[in-house]
Parts: sequence; structure tokens; C-alpha cells
Amino acid sequence: MDELIKMVSEKAGITAEQAKSAIETVGGFVKDKLPAGLGDQVSNFLEGKDTGGIADMAKGFKDKLGL
Repeated sequence: MDELIKMVSEKAGITAEQAKSAIETVGGFVKDKLPAGLGDQVSNFLEGKDTGGIADMAKGFKDKLGL
């Protein structure tokens, strides 16, 4: 998450603390809008706990689309 905080901070011209708050707010919003399992994966990813779930899911979509 530190990398994401740094990127948001630099691109938006805000402090790291403000960027972290923005990321947590957006993450919470996205989590609430997604089905439970997917929302939990987003939270895990943002907290740096991603165990490959999102990456595996993206690869599965890519494979299904024949890309």
C-alpha cells in the first residue's frame, strides 16, 4: 500500500496521510459495492495481504476473453 500512497500523493499533490485516507475511503466504497468475496479481496490487496486472488481472477478473465 505504501507504493500506492506514494503514487496518489505525488499525482494529486497531497500529503501521504491525505493520500492514505483517500485510498481507504475509495477502497471501502468499492468493497461495499462488490460481492462479499470480491470485496474482501480488494481489502486484502489494499492492506498488502493479497495472496494472488485478484491476480488469479484477472488472469482468468484474460484467458476467458482469449487475450
